[in-house]
Amino acid sequence: MSSGVQGITEADIANYLANTPSFFERHAELLGTVQLTSPHGQRAVSLQERQMEMLRDKIRGLEGKIIEMIRHGQENTSIAEKLHRWTRALMNTARPADLPDVLVRELMHHYMIPQAGIRVWGAAPSFADQPFATPVGDDIKAFAASLTLPYCGVNSGFEAAQWLEEPASAKSMALVPLRSPLAGVGSAFGLLVVASPDPTRYTAEMGTEFLERIGEIASAALSRVLPSNG
Repeated sequence: MSSGVQGITEADIANYLANTPSFFERHAELLGTVQLTSPHGQRAVSLQERQMEMLRDKIRGLEGKIIEMIRHGQENTSIAEKLHRWTRALMNTARPADLPDVLVRELMHHYMIPQAGIRVWGAAPSFADQPFATPVGDDIKAFAASLTLPYCGVNSGFEAAQWLEEPASAKSMALVPLRSPLAGVGSAFGLLVVASPDPTRYTAEMGTEFLERIGEIASAALSRVLPSNG
């Protein structure tokens, strides 16, 4: 073998065949004589059959991706529809005093949340006798103000768990701070808590974008119970 041939690599051969499609036109007999091992067994198959197997595998992979995209699209549509219904319920609530109850009830209904509760410590004096305006400790106020994102994780004895009907069954929780659009991070006028008996439903690893949107809409709706709007 000449030195030139010795220097040819598999990559050189692959590049030549990829860039010279007429090679197999001139040597069509190779397509039928080249034998390869099938990935679905140890039997030998022709080059054409091996290509067909590769194409079938690729098609199956693409079909899987399409099915996944459709599923995600359907889930996103369902989430958007539920968010629309929840927001509409808030907008259709005439009495400001009813807003916290409607907010929690509709949220639990549309998103199948086992338990939820809410407290607003910045409410106008006219709402002082409402359950949502029940006084809370300074620690929970400071905690809510410190949150830059909703908290998701295990229930480690949070005071907010006591706002639920069955605190002992709340194994995982999401705590969403309520803020005035003008106040920004570092202040909060309330806190929304959602909980589940499933310890894995709300975890530190989960995304919080949707909960942030929930918090923004809830904060905007509850601005009607604040002193400036009372």
